[in-house]
Amino acid sequence: MPQTIPATLIPGDGIGPEIMDATLAVLDAVGAPFEWDRQVAGLGGIAAAGDPLPKATLDSIRKTRLALKGPLETPSGSGYRSSNVRLREEFQLYANLRPAHTVIPGGRYDNIDLVIVRENLEGLYIGHEHYVAIDGDPHAVAMATGINTRAGSRRLLEFAFEHAIATGRKKITVVHKANIMKALTGIFLETAQQVYDAKYKGRIAFETIIVDACAMKLVLNPYQFDVIVTTNLFGDILSDLVAGLVGGLGMAPGANIGTDAAIFEAVHGSAPDIAGKGIANPTALILAAAMMLDHVKLHDKAERVRKAVNETLNVDNVRTGDLGGKASTSAFAQALVKRLS
Repeated sequence: MPQTIPATLIPGDGIGPEIMDATLAVLDAVGAPFEWDRQVAGLGGIAAAGDPLPKATLDSIRKTRLALKGPLETPSGSGYRSSNVRLREEFQLYANLRPAHTVIPGGRYDNIDLVIVRENLEGLYIGHEHYVAIDGDPHAVAMATGINTRAGSRRLLEFAFEHAIATGRKKITVVHKANIMKALTGIFLETAQQVYDAKYKGRIAFETIIVDACAMKLVLNPYQFDVIVTTNLFGDILSDLVAGLVGGLGMAPGANIGTDAAIFEAVHGSAPDIAGKGIANPTALILAAAMMLDHVKLHDKAERVRKAVNETLNVDNVRTGDLGGKASTSAFAQALVKRLS
């Protein structure tokens, strides 16, 4: 392991710089060896370089192959594509990893411990859409084309199986809608069965379920699931549903993993309405930083961060306003640092 690990740092927009400062304080306290190359994106990128993803930012990630990113804002109606989608495409970040773990007990559900693995590059999210004009109405018909490939499905599924086995998981559930979308999601289901039979049978339990039934069962009894792997659109929806089981997006970290790069983030938005007020909850980004520590094989430091988050929230009862407390962003970070020192 090198003395330092180069990594790109993108504070982000809105509350991004505040929660990033809190996260960096925690990483410093745990002795994380990241050597940061600070870059801008989103609104900050437009202000600095006229592009929400400036060339310098992309070049930095190409060099470090590792990034921690705050929430980015894409201006509505501006013609700019989502920076998050562009980052996934640019670095072929094919796997979106979204764990959901109960941190604060006493909610609607306790002891939730689930992982969603979402395909990140294909499906309806490729953006092949157009309108057909009829009788003077330029938007009379809207059409979209989704594309899933055998290779893309296999790559994502093999990642999901390997990650599940490496982290001691017991079961993978493949979510699809092949009863209706027989080709688009049928290829994902078919490939899942092939991958399981060829490489993973006997090593982990395997089941398949239709997406609507999965959504219902997640609400009725989420404990029947362990690792859920699915296509892009379904994964987007189900990962937010699962975040809701543990208190919302403020508690939800995410990782975007590719062959040549990995980007870690809080999955919530930039919350411009509370930016600069010092009240934002940095938990999701701090937990994303713990995932980043796991990614670079610093598992002991990752566990120390997660343990400190748990104890700060539940033993010290230091919480931000969204969690029923009165702590500012910086006060919460200071309490975490105290736990780690």
